[in-house]
Amino acid sequence: MFDFIHISLYDVLDIIAVALLLYQVYKLIRGTSAINIFTGVLLLYFLWFIVRALHMQLLSTIMGQILGVGIIALIVVFQQEIRRFLLLIGNRFNSSRYKWLQRIFNPQAQSTIELNMDALTKACRNMSDSKTGALIVLERRSSLEMIAETGDIIDGQISNRLLENLFFKNSPLHDGAVIITHNKIHAARCTLPITEQMIPANYGMRHRAAVGISETTDAIVIVVSEETGRISIVVNGAINPMSGANELRLKIEELLK
Repeated sequence: MFDFIHISLYDVLDIIAVALLLYQVYKLIRGTSAINIFTGVLLLYFLWFIVRALHMQLLSTIMGQILGVGIIALIVVFQQEIRRFLLLIGNRFNSSRYKWLQRIFNPQAQSTIELNMDALTKACRNMSDSKTGALIVLERRSSLEMIAETGDIIDGQISNRLLENLFFKNSPLHDGAVIITHNKIHAARCTLPITEQMIPANYGMRHRAAVGISETTDAIVIVVSEETGRISIVVNGAINPMSGANELRLKIEELLK
């Protein structure tokens, strides 16, 4: 009657692998409305597991059919989370811990990214002093071409005057993000995905958009708050306030190495 209680080493490894997978899924949907659906599905599955273990054939068959058909519904409900999960796996491949794999599959990849730091940090410092809101996305290995297509293509050289004019409040291009690619201002007025996770109330929509794009790509996002003038760097979904332009420069140089 209790044969199912016997556990082998492979069962333990199986349980650990499933636990790690569920933990990663939880991290992706934590703070979103999808967490309630995920919890309900998880409880329903455990209930089905207990029913099967107790050999309750009728109830087990009914719940099995429901869960089987429900897989299609889950794919529809969790399409954004599934997309984020796959992007996360791809970004892990591009991370510094897996550079040896990248050299094998993409030997042409650049080891460092050139950037006009003087113009960028000067523009951020001036916009911080004047409390001009700004949202600047620095492309690394993840392509931002789809994001750039939501705005206006510029392909201009980086200069502090051009960046400040783009974010000037009366400029027609000030609303949205600027994409910087290969040491050029590639596009302006771009729309970024908004994160669904909870962030502190003192952060506005620019920070939510910065967190959103940093969750699905390896981009470095610079945010200048319009309310406080505070400069922040957002990477991998985490907001890092900077004390000023000097710290901003050091942080960017560190991330681009």
